[in-house]
Amino acid sequence: MVKVLLLFFLFFFSIEYLNVEATTEFDEKDSPLSFKVELVPWEMVNEILPRKSFFTIIDVETGLQFRVQRRAGSRHADVQPLTIDDTKIMKKIYGGKWSWKRRAIIVKYGDQMIAASMHGMPHGGGALKNGFPGHFCVHFLGSTTHRSKEPDLAHKLMLLKAGGKLDEYISNADPYQLIEIFATGVNQTDQKIIKQTFLPNAKNKKLFKNLNQITIFSITNISYLPLSDLKGLLSMEIPVEVEIFRDQGKERIQIVFVLVRNSIVDRWYIQQNELHKQL
Repeated sequence: MVKVLLLFFLFFFSIEYLNVEATTEFDEKDSPLSFKVELVPWEMVNEILPRKSFFTIIDVETGLQFRVQRRAGSRHADVQPLTIDDTKIMKKIYGGKWSWKRRAIIVKYGDQMIAASMHGMPHGGGALKNGFPGHFCVHFLGSTTHRSKEPDLAHKLMLLKAGGKLDEYISNADPYQLIEIFATGVNQTDQKIIKQTFLPNAKNKKLFKNLNQITIFSITNISYLPLSDLKGLLSMEIPVEVEIFRDQGKERIQIVFVLVRNSIVDRWYIQQNELHKQL
């Protein structure tokens, strides 16, 4: 009898303190079962999570989770933390400061896990007594902001990260997309995204230190060649006009991105050493 009780205690204890892994297969904090994270189109999510529905948000990077309610939204979900404690957890995820930066999250609804992305800035109206002055937005596959007909790239990258598809997406990017992905990674302060655009097995410590000082990396002009012209190339230079905001102010410069690949069937990479010299 004592052995049975001991085994029960160990089993319960292990479940209670189980951490959420930032992968496509992970154990839920309050359940020993494994679930697959799904990339579900917004049209379906809009029906799965109707207005006034409750669900749990799990932050991929930290494993922290909090409860929310969907209150509105037609192109994406407008969401509010459920309680004051939920608001505190959300603010902790953002390092104690509200931010427009996107984060990869998992939406847990019943036994379903859905890849998503959120920002952390209260705005608009709010109806719950939760200490959160407004609502925030949660995006899913194919959802858009209020001002655009196309999905926001930063949200897209984050939900792909949550769904375990980020590596595949970046590996299939053309040179122009790769530069946009890099810029988005800088703006979101996401070293994983940035690193995946660079040549592997290189030392990037000094470059990342430089990039961390940039608050906004905005592409203002880029000249595009037809993708058909790139088929036989193993390297290319792409001049890009950018606005860079640092603590000391704004500067407008032209950066020549050097992109390389090993063969015509391999993926493209940004040559980070050349980039570092220009930054």
